[in-house]
Amino acid sequence: MPKILYRSTNRNSGLVDFKDALFKGQAPDYGLYMPTFIPRLTGKEIESFNGKGYSEIAFYVAKEFLQDCIGGRDLRLLINQAYNFRVPIEKIENNLHVMRLDRGPTASFKDFAARLMAGLMHHFSKKEGRKLTVLVSTSGDTGGAVADAFSGLDNVNVIILFPFRGVSPVQRMQMTTLGKNVRTLAVKGDFDDCQALVKQAFNDRELEEFGLTSANSINFGRLLPQVFYYFYAYSKFGRGNAVFSVPSGNFGNLMGGVIAREMGLPVEKFVVSVNENYEFPRFLSSGIYKPIEPSKKCSSNSMNIGHPSNLARLIDLYGGWLYDKRSGSGKIIKKGILKQKPDMKMMRKDFASFSITDKDASETIKKFYSKYKSLLEPHGAVAWCGLEKYQKNSKIGLGISLETANPAKFPDEIRNILGIQPKIPKSLKGLGKKQEKFEVIGTDYKDFKCRLMELNS
Repeated sequence: MPKILYRSTNRNSGLVDFKDALFKGQAPDYGLYMPTFIPRLTGKEIESFNGKGYSEIAFYVAKEFLQDCIGGRDLRLLINQAYNFRVPIEKIENNLHVMRLDRGPTASFKDFAARLMAGLMHHFSKKEGRKLTVLVSTSGDTGGAVADAFSGLDNVNVIILFPFRGVSPVQRMQMTTLGKNVRTLAVKGDFDDCQALVKQAFNDRELEEFGLTSANSINFGRLLPQVFYYFYAYSKFGRGNAVFSVPSGNFGNLMGGVIAREMGLPVEKFVVSVNENYEFPRFLSSGIYKPIEPSKKCSSNSMNIGHPSNLARLIDLYGGWLYDKRSGSGKIIKKGILKQKPDMKMMRKDFASFSITDKDASETIKKFYSKYKSLLEPHGAVAWCGLEKYQKNSKIGLGISLETANPAKFPDEIRNILGIQPKIPKSLKGLGKKQEKFEVIGTDYKDFKCRLMELNS
């Protein structure tokens, strides 16, 4: 198999290998890295996953992308260290299931990506004697997962930006109580403001000496591990074509599934379940892309994103070109310019998308608990509600809805809806007793840049 290289969705940067894509995070032309080709597994290979453990499947899929840059023994060790927790798939009724991606150390699906990514970055940077600064923006769970995964690594500084009033108290404390090499900045704005600061910093030449890299899903190294659990879910059934309902905010989770499908996983449809930030369902319906500005605040806060970064990758995969217009300094002037339309016919064939209101999400949590005696949190409720909406007009042979966080991360919502206190997993116990440390900043890039330089001095 020829070596996989990575190109920019903005089509104005040179090809790089996986290691460079991992360390750069974002391409110099502000595009996102995509593989020049996606390796394909045979039906027999996918069938062989049946009955295998998560780490074994993850290793088999990962080596298709990484065999040119890391030895099999090292890769297997990193994967075994990253995935030392359960991945339950709960049968709800007949052919419908919930995959619970909330059993990692921060009780969020972001653990799947952050832990392997941290391992790979640490492996490569140690080998080359590099010092890294991981700069990441979060709308909720990414920050905690990244902070936990990179905490204590001696050659890595971590700086996390989050919207000041846009994350739950539990999500905030998972970022702000670790200390050590992890610093947190609360931005007086929304997630899109945080993301804009991060993206501009990556292409600021005056910051190159700090070795900035991203742990957001704009980094392909964060995206790749999200491919594995789609294969794992399918391995539990190994029949027919699957329908996956994916709670979608920045669309990294969805892109992981799409890459799995491109690798040969039998997927009939992706149900792209969004909250009241409905830019994608509108685009799928009309062919006209318009970001939601400012993004709407919903109970599924990790999905409060009006302009998903990974939409550029998705549109690129279907032959289109989506980009942000920027000034010479890199500041975004206009978001989401569709320079070239993707194949809308194929996209409508492969995706269905629904916008779920907070009211619908709350009703879903209530009905799901009453009927199945099982808890969903707001993001998982958006996904389940989307799957139900799709099922009204389409027959589903195998349906899998993704639950992306533990309900205990949203105790206020669960209490208000059901009048009960969700059981707190071991990973979340004692957070409230720890001391928080963070500072509040504005959205001005020059001020942020000065603070970033101070934190790295």
